[in-house]
Amino acid sequence: MAICSAHTTTSLQSPCTTVSNTGFRQKQVIFFTSNRRSGRRHGGARTFQVSCSVQKPVVIGLAADSGCGKSTFMRRLTSVFGGAAEPPKGGNPDSNTLISDTTTVICLDDYHSLDRTGRKEKGVTALDPRANNFDLMYEQVKAIKEGQTIEKPIYNHVTGLLDPPEVITPPKIFVIEGLHPMFDERVRDLLDFSIYLDISDEVKFAWKIQRDMAERGHSLESIQASIEARKPDFDAFIDPQKQYADAVIEVLPTQLIPDDNEGKVLRVKLIMKEGVKHFNPVYLFDEGSSISWVPCGRKLTCSYPGIKFAYGPDTYYGHEVSVVEMDGQFDRLDELIYVESHLSNLSTKFYGEVTQQMLKHADFPGSNNGTGLFQTIVGLKIRDLYEQIIAERAGAPAETAKV
Repeated sequence: MAICSAHTTTSLQSPCTTVSNTGFRQKQVIFFTSNRRSGRRHGGARTFQVSCSVQKPVVIGLAADSGCGKSTFMRRLTSVFGGAAEPPKGGNPDSNTLISDTTTVICLDDYHSLDRTGRKEKGVTALDPRANNFDLMYEQVKAIKEGQTIEKPIYNHVTGLLDPPEVITPPKIFVIEGLHPMFDERVRDLLDFSIYLDISDEVKFAWKIQRDMAERGHSLESIQASIEARKPDFDAFIDPQKQYADAVIEVLPTQLIPDDNEGKVLRVKLIMKEGVKHFNPVYLFDEGSSISWVPCGRKLTCSYPGIKFAYGPDTYYGHEVSVVEMDGQFDRLDELIYVESHLSNLSTKFYGEVTQQMLKHADFPGSNNGTGLFQTIVGLKIRDLYEQIIAERAGAPAETAKV
């Protein structure tokens, strides 16, 4: 049957969209002059929609293990673009999708090919590629990027079953988050920008103890067994994806407290790949230099163990990168403006926007340390990347924000 792909004209203001029908022997080009056309492939239940006014989405990938802060990062990102992210209205109450004014975030768990019982019967985890449908993932991400509507499956985390699909229309920014956004090369090549949240084993273990022992009554032994059972598949299939990421947020134990094992004070690195189109790495004080900075004093309140920043060039999986690091935590978020004033290439719209975003979400996990700070900065960088891509498509190069 016909498979349609949308190709916008050079101007985003053009009233027409060219559609190439590659399902026939002879190529057919159709010019739509109405505002919207839609169609359905009979028998395959595949829906597509082409709009003359729709922009092809910018596609972002976010990879991380379970419980590593993906949901919090998505809330920060959608806030940068404006509008609260909510589940699809009138849809499945157990949907994993979040939709805001400009963004749609889908969870790649929805592409599990096996439900919870099926995985148990076959002896595989959700991290194992054999439990996931990468062909369908690729087809549907590609379709969204081409401006088509899809019917995406739903994995129900409550029941462990595969629910009937939901309709997803192309947004301005399409985010795929989960375990495997960069595992399949075909999907990876569709991404305009990619992020990996890298939580060290020590911090992950400390977080899980705090959550599962304090909140769920689990024993230390059961927590250790759970982590060890998951680790081989994580090491084999999830962790290697960070080599492909354009930005990595790495969370490590603090170096300010000797032999700390509580995981409450964190050392966080923002690792930014050089040479990525539409992305200029953030730097501290002087671009390309190696900097160590302890800002505590008259302008920044620091209780024990204090705060330390670092910046410099490095290599990461053979790639040239710039790294900004923060160790410690803020006592007063309103004083973050002092730190913000010494960082450059933040892609803010106005002075103090990073601080404003952090104060706005002061109750989010990580808001007093580098996880919240760097998630916010990456969100602003993605907004800038989106604006540059859209301007480039329109034939009008955007001025990159440098503040």
